[in-house]
Amino acid sequence: MDFELSAELAELTQSVRRMARDKIKPRAREIDSSGVYPQDIFDELQRAGLLGLCIPEEYGGSGAGILGLTIAIEEVAKYSNVVSLMLLLTRLPTGPVLIAGSDEQKKKYLPGIADGTLRAAFGLSEPQAGSDVMGITTRAEPSGNGTWILNGVKCWMSGVAQADWYCVFAKTPPPDRHDEKCDPTSRRHDSVSAFIVDRILPGVSVGRLDHKMGVKGVDTGELILENVEVPAENLIGSLGGFRLAMLGLNSMRPIVAARGIGLAEGALMYATEYVKSRPAFGKTIADFQGIQWEIAKVATEIEAARLLTYRAAWLADQGRFTKEWVPYLSTAKYYASELAVKASGLAVQLLGAAGYMEDHLTELFYRDARQLTIVEGSSQVQLGLIARGVLDGDLWWD
Repeated sequence: MDFELSAELAELTQSVRRMARDKIKPRAREIDSSGVYPQDIFDELQRAGLLGLCIPEEYGGSGAGILGLTIAIEEVAKYSNVVSLMLLLTRLPTGPVLIAGSDEQKKKYLPGIADGTLRAAFGLSEPQAGSDVMGITTRAEPSGNGTWILNGVKCWMSGVAQADWYCVFAKTPPPDRHDEKCDPTSRRHDSVSAFIVDRILPGVSVGRLDHKMGVKGVDTGELILENVEVPAENLIGSLGGFRLAMLGLNSMRPIVAARGIGLAEGALMYATEYVKSRPAFGKTIADFQGIQWEIAKVATEIEAARLLTYRAAWLADQGRFTKEWVPYLSTAKYYASELAVKASGLAVQLLGAAGYMEDHLTELFYRDARQLTIVEGSSQVQLGLIARGVLDGDLWWD
């Protein structure tokens, strides 16, 4: 068992860390305050070759895999979860294409993500269907001339305003009766399929943009599909793609967890520097044992979360994101995202009144952390998946 990163991944860590300190750290507050998409930071990510980390070399990426992307996200999330989300969006919408897409789809859509000339977003959630994936009502019906007609509204879609194409899940007719109309109320797992939807297609529009508590700078909002005619070759995999949605989300768990680890590290480092310099009662705040113990507890949990997350990333890179591996992936996402909330809360408390003010980044960390316990499977969903893994014997110690 080797806990050392390869030379390539170690070098990636150091190069991203330098860039994060030099380019991202100085911009974090401004990005949050303005809410404007940081194109200059995207350009930095592009120049550094970080947009293709999880994309195989044959499609223009660097082939660093999910572990490589996890490491990069951890580093940038120390200063900005907005930038970590920009990196995450190189994998979330491309995941289903990487898992089940045709070679033609991969050649057409992946190189642009890797080189930064294209951006994408992921459309699953709807106003009435968040964790309840089968509650979606967006529908795709055969047109009769070999294409699909999509209608519906997706919501809470990160990167919706910047994306050039979308990975969209919709209800479809049963695979054995694919020429029939679909039933949007169907809860059969074979009634959901995935499509690549180009933004330039007639009927595609961006609707309402959300006003968020945190992670401002990457727009989140609605994607509206009105009689959008999608070519047959844009169906990802085959009809009945509910499992594909789950596989895509399963493989993302360590990437979301990395956002939590990085945020926790950033918040704790920021607060630690403060308490070391803040005088109180003839000492510094850091001299008090009660403060030291709280710092030690969170530092320990950060290390534990990193081990869970790196293992999960390694598993995902081996293709181990099917049902039997879900509890191992979900423990990483659950633990790291909850830790982000805990660490950012501690950071605010250690700074006291100052930590509640916009003079310090602690309140930004605190707001951003809450998102992580909700997106891509809430903490409660993760607990359910972990429990099911134990009950089914997938996570077992005998």
